[in-house]
Amino acid sequence: MIDWLRRVPLQPEIELCGRTVPIVLRRLRHARRLTLRLAPDGSEVRITLPAWAESNEAIAFAHARSSWLEGQLARLPQRAVPEPGGEIRYRGEMLRLEWQARAPRSPVIEGATLQVGGPQAGLEGRLRRWLEAEALRHCEGDMHDYCHAAGLDPVPVGLTRAQRRWGSCSDKRRIRINWRLIQAPDFVRRSVVAHEVAHLVHFDHSPAFHGLLERIYEHDITAADRWLKDHGRGLYAAFG
Repeated sequence: MIDWLRRVPLQPEIELCGRTVPIVLRRLRHARRLTLRLAPDGSEVRITLPAWAESNEAIAFAHARSSWLEGQLARLPQRAVPEPGGEIRYRGEMLRLEWQARAPRSPVIEGATLQVGGPQAGLEGRLRRWLEAEALRHCEGDMHDYCHAAGLDPVPVGLTRAQRRWGSCSDKRRIRINWRLIQAPDFVRRSVVAHEVAHLVHFDHSPAFHGLLERIYEHDITAADRWLKDHGRGLYAAFG
């Protein structure tokens, strides 16, 4: 449940690095303590709190940790709008963006460059749609690989623009993967798909789940998790 606290003295917002950032509270019945984090893109401060905790106390907690939050905000990657002559991240590599108005609108990879045409005004949108289509194509291939390895029938794959989760499996009939993972190295994206496929069998993080994940995933899952922890926020630098 999201509580915007309109009826309490403290406003659900905080000043960080010269700008006002909203504070979003989420109550969980099983939470035992307050958990504070900054959204991956710095758009909001998120607090998870137990059902018994006071909303005002949670907001005060965020204000008490304002220096820490400002440090987190300062370390976020700077917004990098794709521009001709710049670079775009794709499957762990950086491609130089070559734009010509009369070239085909659909992006095409040529060596270490990504060539694209059409009006420059809509360039960012065309690139994003291309990346999302590439993400879906590769994630569907990953899903087929891991479902086969796990002895399962293929399931639909959807993309998500979530700012907190890289993947989800909510009903054991469909998995959803964050489209931004197309920017990460293949072994990282595939680790997330393998994780969600394992949830089709074990809807928890039990030893059986981890055993299945280790069996179907061909790389080091610890290394993939470490990459996301160290570099995941950088995937939010482009495309807002």
